[in-house]
Amino acid sequence: MTTTTGRRGRTAGLLMLAWVALLWVLEAVDAAGGHALDAYGITARDPDDLGSVVTAPFIHFGWDHLAANTLPLLALGFLTALAGVRRFLLVCAVIVVADGLGVWLLSPEGSNTAGASGLVFGLFGFLLVRGFVERDPVGIVVGLLVAAIWGGTILAGLGPGDPAVSWQGHLIGLLAGAATALLLPRPRRAPGPDGAGVYG
Repeated sequence: MTTTTGRRGRTAGLLMLAWVALLWVLEAVDAAGGHALDAYGITARDPDDLGSVVTAPFIHFGWDHLAANTLPLLALGFLTALAGVRRFLLVCAVIVVADGLGVWLLSPEGSNTAGASGLVFGLFGFLLVRGFVERDPVGIVVGLLVAAIWGGTILAGLGPGDPAVSWQGHLIGLLAGAATALLLPRPRRAPGPDGAGVYG
């Protein structure tokens, strides 16, 4: 069990380091190319731009934008990925698609939205709800710790304020993450040596 936990921790850590490294490489390419990659953000209600729902979370509008998303994405992604890579990727895919479509539908006409913050808010919502849904004491503690650390920042990002910040993407991401925790099947449990269930 300890070996499995350690292996999952290493896998989750490497996965998130690689994910974040990719974002920084893409921003370097974007900066070197005159910010041409910014065009892969989501242009609201442009039928030709629906494909950007998938690309937008990997694009940022400058180094400050990327830096603001890096630490929470790294931490929340790591905590989510501890449950398994396939489950993590499914959670991320649902959040990205739901958030992207919501941004495409609800953002101001012609606006261009990009960045990982929708996914960050989604992972926050997922972790906040998951422990209670799965009746997992450790998951509940993780959710409460996540709320204590990032709750204030999350709440501040949910309301209209700075027109350069997509509060719509934040709110939809949060709701998508919470809904994913509610709707995703609970992990199957394999019997332990004493007959107790353990996560497989």
